[in-house]
Amino acid sequence: MELREFRKEIESKLTREGWGLSYDHKEATLRIENIEIKKGVTVALKPLLAKWERNEFDSIDEVIRYVEIGLEAMSSEAELIGNEKKIFPVIRATSFPEETNDGRKLIFDEHTAETRVYYALDLGESYTLIDEDTMKKNGLTAERLKETALFNVRSLPQPIKEDIVAGNTFYFLRAKDGYDASRVLDHSLLEGMAQKVEGQLAVAIPHQDVLIFADIINDTGYDVLAQIALQFFGQGRVPVTALPFLYENGELEPTFILAQKKPKS
Repeated sequence: MELREFRKEIESKLTREGWGLSYDHKEATLRIENIEIKKGVTVALKPLLAKWERNEFDSIDEVIRYVEIGLEAMSSEAELIGNEKKIFPVIRATSFPEETNDGRKLIFDEHTAETRVYYALDLGESYTLIDEDTMKKNGLTAERLKETALFNVRSLPQPIKEDIVAGNTFYFLRAKDGYDASRVLDHSLLEGMAQKVEGQLAVAIPHQDVLIFADIINDTGYDVLAQIALQFFGQGRVPVTALPFLYENGELEPTFILAQKKPKS
């Protein structure tokens, strides 16, 4: 399917009263905005078309649903009190915006040289990032918000699958709940993995929907990890970083790995 055809099909399904559509030809992005509140969702069409061609989603209706959920979330005021169990941390790259499009400051903490921790209210099929105004209107302090989010992420299940390549063991945490990468903030999980590995513990956070641990035994393990992190980074809906980390003395340190060759599967 050509980009123009793909765009037209999406636009035809996004005709709603009170919604405005605008297309940026240079960036190949489609903006869908709630005219009344002047907030909206921007969809990058080229990567979306590539995923469509790889059959990574079943129909264009999935894209439409994503837009609908996003606009619905923006149209309603976030209620934090009474919904404390739905507050979670989310990992983002340091290049992620510090403010909303309308200038409200988002709540975040520095995490590593490559990552930050933002805070979100889970809405079921989506979530909304929490800003300072929302936090204050709900009578919460930043400290309480963060404590609540970290407590909640520690309560999430930790389904892990493993794979062994050239003597190195790779562990993939994918719960498909939107907070897979957030589990890197669970100190007990990291310490448990550190006790489990036989070699060097490495961690990758390529995008928000996966967390990768690696028990590095030899040089091939570093090459494999670099390839995996880069591959996942390119496929993620919300990319974080392709740079892996070494876990030592309770800290994550970014490390540049120059892969010598593509590993055999």
